[in-house]
Amino acid sequence: MKKVLVTPRSLTSASHPALDLLRGAGCQVIFSTPGKQPDEEELIGLLPGCEGYLAGVERVSAGVLEAAKGLQVISRNGTGIDNIDMNAANRLNIQVCRAEGANARGVAELTLGLILALVRSIPFSDSQLKNKRWERRKGIELENQTLGLIGCGEIGKRTALLATGMGMKVFAFRRYPDHSFSPPNFSYVSLEDLYRQSDIISLHCPSLESGKALINKEAIAKMKNGAYLVNTARASLLDLAAVLEALESGRLAGAAVDVFDQEPPTDYRLVKNSRVIATPHIGGYTSQSIDRATTQAVENIINVLHLQRTERKGRT
Repeated sequence: MKKVLVTPRSLTSASHPALDLLRGAGCQVIFSTPGKQPDEEELIGLLPGCEGYLAGVERVSAGVLEAAKGLQVISRNGTGIDNIDMNAANRLNIQVCRAEGANARGVAELTLGLILALVRSIPFSDSQLKNKRWERRKGIELENQTLGLIGCGEIGKRTALLATGMGMKVFAFRRYPDHSFSPPNFSYVSLEDLYRQSDIISLHCPSLESGKALINKEAIAKMKNGAYLVNTARASLLDLAAVLEALESGRLAGAAVDVFDQEPPTDYRLVKNSRVIATPHIGGYTSQSIDRATTQAVENIINVLHLQRTERKGRT
């Protein structure tokens, strides 16, 4: 039987019916530690002998891939693949597949939820009232506010539609704009203009190839005083020290984060800041997103392994 390793925490803590498609295709499904993101040591221990790998957001290094003798396909249950050493994957002829757009709706809705929670101080108000303290913070309404999206793929587009539906004006920066996407009150702008004009900035892009932070001291200095920042994309996009400094000074009115360098995090400075709303990587953690992403990831594995079996038979 072909072995397939499954590591996403949403699938190791509670299995999914789509995994039966793998078993039905003649695969043995094995899991990493339930509910825990596997580290390099665990992956090196589990992957050798596996032909398929249904991967989450854990780092997949060159060392892991070199140890994974027999691995033919890595299938992500999401869109991002910047956690995978693609140079090594290409060198070792390991195909990498993505579940395009599967979790886009879930992440977009969380983004809007975080924006609302920020501008209306919802977590603060709830916490105060639970502690029998009647304390209010004045908020702002989203109508006529400007939302700046850095990255405008499937998640960014869905976020834009939700935001314009609430009366917001949306600017987006994308390296290669899709001009077929042009809803009312939406336009592509330069990154400089986005920083300068946005009341709220939301990140929907992969990590930079350089590995450097996108939102650093220089970027924050270009933003409106009192802007809000939302990151549901990649933790590496934020310069932690610069964001904390801007929050303390009031340069940033607030921030919301759903992603961390290590999950669970080991550095809680951002989480504990009173101007920050933090969630434990729940953007795509909805029943619908998990269903779509798991099914697509499983089908990608089956298709790749089936094609390769056919090719081998054709050469004999």
